[in-house]
Amino acid sequence: MKLGRLNHVGVATPSIERSLETYRKLFGAEPSSPPFELPAQGVRVCFVDAPNSQIELIEPLGADSPVAKFIEKNPQGGQHHVCFEVPDIEAARAHFEGLGTRILGPTRIGAHGTPIFFLHPKDMGGVLTEIMESPKQAH
Repeated sequence: MKLGRLNHVGVATPSIERSLETYRKLFGAEPSSPPFELPAQGVRVCFVDAPNSQIELIEPLGADSPVAKFIEKNPQGGQHHVCFEVPDIEAARAHFEGLGTRILGPTRIGAHGTPIFFLHPKDMGGVLTEIMESPKQAH
């Protein structure tokens, strides 16, 4: 298995709207689509396109959201995770499990509509890492 394309950097934020204002002001960036909710993951999401990747702004939907704990520790928000693409999510999961890498939870559908899972930061040099099956269409 080889490292795939960097799909996005996840940035936790207490307010997607405030973060979008920052990206607009500093970079002239606009969201690629309106913010939307992922209730199963307890987050609201908005993507900002960059020439070679995306920024995924993630806001907690409530106090029980996993991102809410991150915001409690980092009230202004900050880098939450990085996401790499793989051609086959099941093969990737089997690969990491075979190496003894801890996987956080089941494989589920992510914000791009493709299967994802997360690797434990303690096995990734302190970085929460999302593994995502490559989207079938451009994003």
